[in-house]
Amino acid sequence: MDNRLATAGVVGLSPLYRRVEDRILKDLAAGQWRSGEPIPAETKLAKRFDVSIGTVRKAIDELVARQILVRHQGRGTFVAVHDEDRALFYFFRVVAKDGIKKYPTSELLSFSEGRADPAQAAALRIPRGAPILRFRNRLAIEGRALILDRIAVPQSLFPGLDEATLRERPSTIYSLYQSRFGINVIRASERLHARTCARETARALGLAADTPILEIRRIAYSYNDAPVEYRISQVDTRDHDYLNDLGRNAGT
Repeated sequence: MDNRLATAGVVGLSPLYRRVEDRILKDLAAGQWRSGEPIPAETKLAKRFDVSIGTVRKAIDELVARQILVRHQGRGTFVAVHDEDRALFYFFRVVAKDGIKKYPTSELLSFSEGRADPAQAAALRIPRGAPILRFRNRLAIEGRALILDRIAVPQSLFPGLDEATLRERPSTIYSLYQSRFGINVIRASERLHARTCARETARALGLAADTPILEIRRIAYSYNDAPVEYRISQVDTRDHDYLNDLGRNAGT
């Protein structure tokens, strides 16, 4: 396979560094470098793709800004790891009214196998009726139930995922996806709207039926914009807000 970009006849108007960025993403998607592992030095990548070191550096800068790669001074550039800090500051947007963000605790309420309904199939780009895994989590902050998550993932991407694995995971769900199944969540798209909570949500969060809540529908993506998770979160916002600092998180 010819890895060169400058002379390989690549057609398009995108800058050369974007094409290098895309090639690195494809290599990551193929599992060439796993979470926590270093990628080759910039000089080696420049030779591999037949481009300048400056072009490679610009591509890596973009991937670092998107939290896909991380630089360690004196050690090199590594594939980012989903630790709790990353999950909290890049994927968890619920804060107290004073703006303080705290670690939530997670409780698995249910786990089951099922078939994708139309909404799940569309979000995950799988056929209707395709096998999926479904689970519900309740998130609490300082002992108070705050969020009910309903999560669906394609069964084909998570072979062997079961209730015990979810209950016994040492860290976040995204960390489990990465460490156990080699799936890195690198971005998410969300749609928000206000609604009143149904009885199931009311019971899970200790609310009265028809209490106003915030509903967040999230699709999580891995490399090459491949959807890997569809999540519906219902949030009690009486004492909390959804905060998205657009300037600070523009690269995610």
